Amino acid sequence: MFIDLTLTITPQLRTDAAGNEKKTLTGHLGTHFDVMKQSFPLAYLERKAIVFDVSAVKDREIEAEDIDLKKVSEDMFVAFYTGFIEKEGYATERYFKEHPVLSLALIKTLVAQQISIIGIDFAGVRRGAEHTPTDQFCAERGVFIVENLCQLKALLKDQKDASFIANTYPVKYEGMTGLPCRVVAKV
Repeated sequence: MFIDLTLTITPQLRTDAAGNEKKTLTGHLGTHFDVMKQSFPLAYLERKAIVFDVSAVKDREIEAEDIDLKKVSEDMFVAFYTGFIEKEGYATERYFKEHPVLSLALIKTLVAQQISIIGIDFAGVRRGAEHTPTDQFCAERGVFIVENLCQLKALLKDQKDASFIANTYPVKYEGMTGLPCRVVAKV
């Protein structure tokens, strides 16, 4: 069975997003990679994956202790379900500026484990001035961040985590910091 984790873009959603986040018109609209001018390896098109339910984490950063790191291995696509995209809706000012964040310690731990992709159902692993440098840190170490995933809850089925195969297909743009992509889970 396949589950599309890609946000559906409509003309109205594009207009709303452009009104609240200027980067949405340069490769950062909807579900996309922050590639930070790195090359996305074709080997990353299909990865073993896991999604962690961190929706209970409120009013603080998501930490390494919130997930079972023993289930994370090299080359994985590691996704985080917060429920934020469903609760807030994509393209609002709050969506872009008040979303959940992963702690720097968690991000560094995942990078040290040599995963391939971090997937999130919100606008960035960090907010504001920390967003771009954190994306750059990850990309320079071969870890790409896919933002604005949806349907992650469908993978969990009331579990704390769930394994699947992630198929990720970025648009072939060059010299961009963001690449729109389609992400499909195979379960």
